[in-house]
Amino acid sequence: MLRLLLAIAAAAVLWLPAQAGAAAALTPCGKTAGLLCGDVSVPLDRTGQTPGTISLHVEELPSTTFQRGVMFLLAGGPGQGSAHVFDLSSAESVALMKFLFPDYTLVAFDDRGTGASGLINCPAFQTSAIATAEQQTALVTACAATIGANRRFYTTADHAEDIEAVRQALGFGTIGLYGVSYGTKLALAYALAHPADVDRLLLDSVLPTSLPDPYGSDVLRAMPATLAAFCADGSCRAATPNFAGDVVTLANRLEAKPIQAKVLQRDGSLKTLRMTGEDLIFTVVNADLSPGLAAELPAAVHAARKGDPRPLVRLFEFSAETSLETAPELSAGLYAATTCDDGLFPWTPDTPIADRPALLKSAVSALPAGTFGPFGIWGARTGTAEMCLGWPSPAGGAPLAAGPLPDVPMLAVSGGFDMRTPTAGAVAVASQFPQGRVLVVPGVGHSVLGADFSLCSQTAVRNWSVGGAVPPSCPRGHALVAPLGPFPAAKTPISPPATASTVAATIREAVAAWLQVGLSPNPQTLAGLYAGKLVPGADGFRLTRYAIAPGVELTGSLKIVRGALPFTVDGTVRVAGSAAAAGTLRVASSKVSGVLGGSAVRG
Repeated sequence: MLRLLLAIAAAAVLWLPAQAGAAAALTPCGKTAGLLCGDVSVPLDRTGQTPGTISLHVEELPSTTFQRGVMFLLAGGPGQGSAHVFDLSSAESVALMKFLFPDYTLVAFDDRGTGASGLINCPAFQTSAIATAEQQTALVTACAATIGANRRFYTTADHAEDIEAVRQALGFGTIGLYGVSYGTKLALAYALAHPADVDRLLLDSVLPTSLPDPYGSDVLRAMPATLAAFCADGSCRAATPNFAGDVVTLANRLEAKPIQAKVLQRDGSLKTLRMTGEDLIFTVVNADLSPGLAAELPAAVHAARKGDPRPLVRLFEFSAETSLETAPELSAGLYAATTCDDGLFPWTPDTPIADRPALLKSAVSALPAGTFGPFGIWGARTGTAEMCLGWPSPAGGAPLAAGPLPDVPMLAVSGGFDMRTPTAGAVAVASQFPQGRVLVVPGVGHSVLGADFSLCSQTAVRNWSVGGAVPPSCPRGHALVAPLGPFPAAKTPISPPATASTVAATIREAVAAWLQVGLSPNPQTLAGLYAGKLVPGADGFRLTRYAIAPGVELTGSLKIVRGALPFTVDGTVRVAGSAAAAGTLRVASSKVSGVLGGSAVRG
């Protein structure tokens, strides 16, 4: 069947007018001066077998100086609409893009199935915060049924040809491509299909075209070294002597025997949650996009390894909830459609769904020792094959063009704390380009150019954009919040100095917790570990009887101190609770002072 479709595609080129239709008519739009918007109509099925078109929402911001080049902006996922993510109506986003690419015309469009380009929405799959493997398979199968037979037209190869359609419709010659995460794979796919039309490539958080691995093995093999590098500056020492070892030991232990803990909810009730090794890997991976989660994890993982699972299970729930996005932000249905048709799975596209689990089990069992690094064979369940088991045929193996890749300037930017696209992928891709370069940014996670507050990587990219030199690495910058020390324990009355120390630890944890939710478009109230709540705001947060140690509760408003890293807070808190020496403390740069239990204290 695949050979037949390829033959039909070759014949269809004779009557599809450049696969793009008429030139796009863009008109002024948005808040940015000079921004143009419009639509480019592309065939649903480029073989011509299935009729229909998709209207791609396109945005173009022409250079107002001289024309150095054209840069297409490609977001991640798959499932993020690039026009939606890069938001050329936003002054902040435009300022960054113009800094990175001076004198370039900028182009972003929502990929088919995302944003304003025929958005795919599977509500049940989209909102599944914590689901078992079986539940996820069922949700994916139901999503496929919702999309219908047209689900097979959302492969990476389809997305790459949409870039070509937009390029032609806008009348551009050669173009540059800036991809982030999955956008790097898409940029490479386009470069393989249209090498003569590419003049440079910037890849941030590189996903090679052969990935994601259906078994997740590349992520697991790299994880211990990535965690060790995160703590290489000694910042985790107060929480654990070996963060990487804690994660490996605990993940393998939890997969054999999951843990349970009662987690305080926003309404004050307690909810019992279960956590497996796969759940721990999910939480650790999410830390590369969440500085607050990264700060809490070393202490929480160590506590769980030593027998106190509550801080970690609470973080697992936080991570699951805060990682949820609406379909316009990242379409889960498009993610599944592209991933499941791209992937190289141990079944053929026409294999009945009922026969796939046995084939997957057999393939995983045959993998060589060490495939998952120090993690057990159970690690295969963290890959995409598990999710795609229930995706109806055709599933897997959608081919990309054969290339060759163009000999053009190429820069791969990789975060030293990137869990989901390890630096090894960036190095492998750069080696395929004669002009390939790699820039590593220690301590920074996924999507480097949006998370490097030292501005080293952004400055290096700007230099590269205009033909300048690029260093192989950046100095390690300051984190938004430093890793926490051990979670304090207090059940019986403690002295004023011990209370002050616990209060200071609680405030540091509250800053990390605020970072996990306070900067999101719709910040949500967070429950404390043992009592109370944290209500986030844009510039700080309010605590009401907030406790991360039993019996030591804080109430008050704290404001983030701007302009310095790590983040600290100023304000006043009242201290109460069955274990606390009561009183009121001033907070200045997260240091506390005042009177507790009649004694002057500092902490």
